Amino acid sequence: MSNSNNSPPATRLAAQIRLLVLDVDGVLTDGRLIYGADGSEAKAFNVRDGLGIKLAMRAGIEVAVISGRGGPAVERRMAELGIRHVYLEQEDKSAALAKITAATAVELEYVACVGDDLPDMAIMERCALGIAVADAHRTARGAADWVTECPGGHGAVREVCDLLIAARAGQSRTDEDRSDPDRSDPDRSNQG
Repeated sequence: MSNSNNSPPATRLAAQIRLLVLDVDGVLTDGRLIYGADGSEAKAFNVRDGLGIKLAMRAGIEVAVISGRGGPAVERRMAELGIRHVYLEQEDKSAALAKITAATAVELEYVACVGDDLPDMAIMERCALGIAVADAHRTARGAADWVTECPGGHGAVREVCDLLIAARAGQSRTDEDRSDPDRSDPDRSNQG
């Protein structure tokens, strides 16, 4: 499959997505770990990614997080965004994905997953739409159905959310066109 945001297969898949699963380090952040002198850990999150998540949720797309790491900064940011399904410190991301799909009653054929490295590949490959961020490890990029233009922590999640929302809106318009003969037949719609 073409790893382009304009790829018809990726857009077709994106139109059916009802659940977006995100990794944290390297996807919602740039992957760096910053430690203070007191041992505290800090992470930087992109506000555009956060807005994209909120817009996706408003559009009816459930958002979940599965991460191999945790910490107060991640917990705080996920709470601020209103993400209800947060699985941190997960060694087995496939088991966490199964819990999320059971809790949300969304089948894998309606799930997109964004990752950046080997621990994410198993769930990326199980979902309908596996997405890698631009600066993901080459094996994750190679396994992805689509690769973002933006790197992790720098707008990649917003890019994904925009694709899902636009594809969903396009699907809604297509469904409306099918149900309204005047909209689907240009000759009829021009008749006053």
